[in-house]
Amino acid sequence: MPNINAGDTAWVLTSTALVLFMTPGLAFFYGGMVRRKNVLGMLMQNYAVMGVVGIVWVWVTYSLAFGPDWGGHGIIGTLHFAGLAHVDSQIVPGYAGSLSQSIPPLVFVIFQMMFAVITVGLITGASADRLKFGGFVVFALVWSILVYAPVAHWVFSPTGWLAKRGVEDFAGGTVVHINAAMAALALAAVSGRRAGWPQRKIEPHNIPFILLGGGILWFGWFGFNAGSALGANNLSAHAFVNTNTAAAMAMLAWIAAEKLRGGKSTTVGAVCGAVAGLVAITPACGFVNLLGATVIGLIAGVVCYLAVSVKFKIKVDDSLDVLAVHFVGSSLGMLFVGLFGTAAIGGANGLFYGGGAALFGRELLAVVVVTLYSLVVSALIALAVKKTIGLRVSDADEELGLDRSQHGESAYGVDPAQP
Repeated sequence: MPNINAGDTAWVLTSTALVLFMTPGLAFFYGGMVRRKNVLGMLMQNYAVMGVVGIVWVWVTYSLAFGPDWGGHGIIGTLHFAGLAHVDSQIVPGYAGSLSQSIPPLVFVIFQMMFAVITVGLITGASADRLKFGGFVVFALVWSILVYAPVAHWVFSPTGWLAKRGVEDFAGGTVVHINAAMAALALAAVSGRRAGWPQRKIEPHNIPFILLGGGILWFGWFGFNAGSALGANNLSAHAFVNTNTAAAMAMLAWIAAEKLRGGKSTTVGAVCGAVAGLVAITPACGFVNLLGATVIGLIAGVVCYLAVSVKFKIKVDDSLDVLAVHFVGSSLGMLFVGLFGTAAIGGANGLFYGGGAALFGRELLAVVVVTLYSLVVSALIALAVKKTIGLRVSDADEELGLDRSQHGESAYGVDPAQP
């Protein structure tokens, strides 16, 4: 068992609570973007995720993600820790030597649980306004086991095959954001477009909700990134300041790009820019210095803003731009680790700090592999749900709205059929 440090334990427990708070924040962020007849549907999907993933994690998926490696190939863990058996009697596999933890293993379990929760929550944005609640719940349960657990094992577990190859992902660029974005793309494609899209412009119904949710996400992200240092130390401080710097820079870059392209900087653009910066810095926050964080934020803000229009070209109704923000942003962050990574902060030196192109190649490999695996398996799960219990609501229920058709409620006591 590890030598427990009380300060490290307190910090990771605090970070755990911060990361969980991100999911209701995400619910409001997404909820404000949908039409008012669907806001409870969006809130309910995200709250249900906390229940579904919270249970399946402790009984099954933690063990698959961080348990002893099955077969020694780095593909998946065993069920050794299923139901949290043996958790209090041994260290987390792979976390020895220079990777030794100073927190109780159970604290690591619940910290990683919150990552699994928010990842499934992120998926809900691309298929907003049209999913059956029951179909989504089944998808979330199966996806957590078949997609999230193995990808987390590959990258986050020191015994995973990508981790052993030297892939660096400090807080979840691949495991969380690319993974969720590909699942979101699969759900959006399999469920089909919303009625009237893209001919009819569908506006957000509550912009203050979007800013409230975005602010909660920014706040919680400090636990997400700085907490991933797994200790109250200098590395967590670097991750903290890099996180804030990238978010601030990306917000300014996004609204500047909006101003140059459309003549106005919007409040929705400001919060989306901040989130894009938070996403992009996630894999890099413990590996780059302040210059790297600033550049990552600048590039992410501009590129993610421009990427929003791609969904109209590929004809996929990604309702809330999960691809543009989470896939593009996290891919940029992973690749920039290979350029701006510096051993002075943590990890290996990237190309610009004398490390050559090897790290960049490993980061690119992780992006490609996780993208393909998550997209293919997520699509198969979505198709299976569609063919069995059904994935999408009927045309009449979509017109009525998810709040009434799926939950029998109305958020504002007004005609739910109104957009």
